[in-house]
Amino acid sequence: MAITTPQEEILTDDGLLEGEHTYDSVTEKIGSIVLTEPPPRQWFIVFGFAFFGLMLLMTSVAYLLAVGVGIWGLNIPVGWGLAILNFVWWIGIGHAGTFISAMLLLMRQPWRTSINRLAETMTLFAVMCAGMFPMLHLGRWWVFYWLFPYPNAMGLWPQFRSPLVWDVFAVSTYFTVSVIFWYVGLIPDLATLRDKAKKRLPRVLAGIAALGWRGSAAHWHRYESAYLLLGGISIPLVVSVHSIVSLDFAVSIVPGWHTTIFPPYFVAGAIYSGFAMVLTLVIPIRAWFGFKDMITIRHIDWMAKIMLVTGLIVFYGYMMEAFYGWYSGNIYEWYMIRNRTMGPYATLYWALIFCNGLVPQFLWYKGFRTNIAILFVISLIVNVGMWLERFVIVITSLHRDYVPSSWDMYTPTIWDIGLYVGTIGFFVFGMVMFVRFIPIIPMSEMRHFLHQRLHARKEGTGSKR
Repeated sequence: MAITTPQEEILTDDGLLEGEHTYDSVTEKIGSIVLTEPPPRQWFIVFGFAFFGLMLLMTSVAYLLAVGVGIWGLNIPVGWGLAILNFVWWIGIGHAGTFISAMLLLMRQPWRTSINRLAETMTLFAVMCAGMFPMLHLGRWWVFYWLFPYPNAMGLWPQFRSPLVWDVFAVSTYFTVSVIFWYVGLIPDLATLRDKAKKRLPRVLAGIAALGWRGSAAHWHRYESAYLLLGGISIPLVVSVHSIVSLDFAVSIVPGWHTTIFPPYFVAGAIYSGFAMVLTLVIPIRAWFGFKDMITIRHIDWMAKIMLVTGLIVFYGYMMEAFYGWYSGNIYEWYMIRNRTMGPYATLYWALIFCNGLVPQFLWYKGFRTNIAILFVISLIVNVGMWLERFVIVITSLHRDYVPSSWDMYTPTIWDIGLYVGTIGFFVFGMVMFVRFIPIIPMSEMRHFLHQRLHARKEGTGSKR
């Protein structure tokens, strides 16, 4: 895969790369954002909002640790509030990165090249945000390490029959593999930054992180072997992690949770919300940094198609939930469905159906899938809808269960909301720092893509994918 640098100009006609590009021009355009060009004005505006959200997160966490989880809106029937639903929401967002990078890599889909780095980085920060909530929800957060099976003098071991312990292993494994996968894919680009940097500090930092990469045939062979191996390991994680998260609910006997449809339903919803978040990030970034020729309308169209397919699966899950509640003959399950649709939280349920069931139907039409403004609005609506889905699943099932005397309403406090908004600030802060200091698009993979197209043109195949 070692690439020389012939200067033939390549004009691709498959919609994956527009305009005339050479290996050097691709490297210069992507690398200059990190090394030489100042960020655009929009970057500073977003950075300001993100920094405010980060400060809000630190304030909310500090007050929580000082006072305790009593500052949240938890009560007797609703022992899980915004903390658990935000955990599930963030884990779902983190799924698209692994799907784009690993699944599409093994399927040899070339359109992943322009968006996989952005999606992988999104995964890392989303999982970080998700991991905050279970730890803070423990109350005694300083003993979180009790969840790990380590030899100790107290003879204390985790309860392996608890799905919350399964979460610890699933999420930590997913995060570890995702970090390694992200970093391995970054090594050739770090070496390029090392060689292109004119200032000493960036050159030294990139040189250390590049691990002595020289682009030899042996390096490329080991790189490709490791990258494919990590991709193969990541595929089961896409399915297993959110399936295990869904078992937090499905193994219980709470009406609305005790259902076998949850694992596939949650996995589809995770990919659905993840692709919505990728679109939310990709659309402004491609405009601000001038990447419309590398992240083309065809990339956007394919992401919208995947979002439509997974959205249909999720909508099917909503209908099956209602059908199971009626067909089971279980009075508690049937009441849960009626409570969702006509109870005190009915407005949120129907907003959920609108956001996740009706609005995505516009994606059947190519005109909507390729209209950047409309698609950006749809992606925002889907993100809101997936948060509402988790709210409906968690809150409406808990606030009215088997015993009417224990029924109560759940209302988030300002600290619940502050912590959630703070994690959004942390996520955006991480992403804006990423686009400033790390190549947004993998230069090595883009050069390899050009190499393949040049080889195909010389052989007269002119392949279109």
